[in-house]
Amino acid sequence: MKKYNWAILGTGNIGREMATALNEVNGEIYAVCNPNLEKSRAFADEFHVTNIYNDYDKMIENPEIDIVYIATPHNLHYEYILKSIKNGKHVFCEKAITVNAKQLDEVVAIAKEKNLVIVEGMTMFHMPLYKKLREIVKSGAIGKVKMVQVNFGSCKEYDVTNRFFSKELAGGALLDIGVYATSFARYFMESKPNVILTTAKYFETGVDEQSGIIMKNDCDQMAVMALTMRAKQPKRGVVAGELGYIEVNNYPRADKATIFYSEDGRTEELNLGETTKALNYEVTDMQEYIANNTGGDQLALTVDVTHLLSEIRNQWGFVYPFE
Repeated sequence: MKKYNWAILGTGNIGREMATALNEVNGEIYAVCNPNLEKSRAFADEFHVTNIYNDYDKMIENPEIDIVYIATPHNLHYEYILKSIKNGKHVFCEKAITVNAKQLDEVVAIAKEKNLVIVEGMTMFHMPLYKKLREIVKSGAIGKVKMVQVNFGSCKEYDVTNRFFSKELAGGALLDIGVYATSFARYFMESKPNVILTTAKYFETGVDEQSGIIMKNDCDQMAVMALTMRAKQPKRGVVAGELGYIEVNNYPRADKATIFYSEDGRTEELNLGETTKALNYEVTDMQEYIANNTGGDQLALTVDVTHLLSEIRNQWGFVYPFE
């Protein structure tokens, strides 16, 4: 496979995780950018990055860069994706890939015109376990899927200045953790839901702190999601069919699942992949998508999920100040 030159935009925690994965999979990182040059230098020293930038526009003008990895706050994703693809770069962007569906539809259309790959860093779409679980569901082993139930609750420290609670930085539970729950639900449903019932409770800064969401598609499959950002919940997903159900705990980077069969009470434990290698799988998939001109199925799921998130916010009447 061709060697691809990756550039990292954003040197926070997830950027550091990706740098580790890139070094493990590819052995090197071509470039890094942080507006603070000293932070770029420190990052480059730690992760053995070849080229250092503090100006993103200058970085993407480098013709040697093949892929830009974007790990900035949500509100900046669209701007940097757009600049990257206009400069002929493939893009791997952290979730939520854009703040709304309109932004994503625009960049996807441009990327298709330029034959470029755009991928969201939705870990579960790249974990070996999920690829196997989808095969199991499609085989009919648990019967027709009727219901998907998903919880995600984190107890963020009370801090009104934190990005999680900032409307200006596209904070709130839906875009930060709800994107995982919605992606899990959509992954196991035969089609995109077209009926949504939802309500939300807001934090004092105006972002969504918690919500309940029910979705149904034309196949009469339903999903029920519970999201909280100031109360811990298990990260648990259940896919219930007529003949049994699948339970996945800690589902964003899961490497194990339990299958329960209703008829005889039998259970089956499935272990596949490694949680600690989640970002390695993302890197490998991204490079294979580019090499083989694939990845359309994954992008279609991302588009569906982003539209669902926008539809949910539309029902709430929740708009970010920069939209």
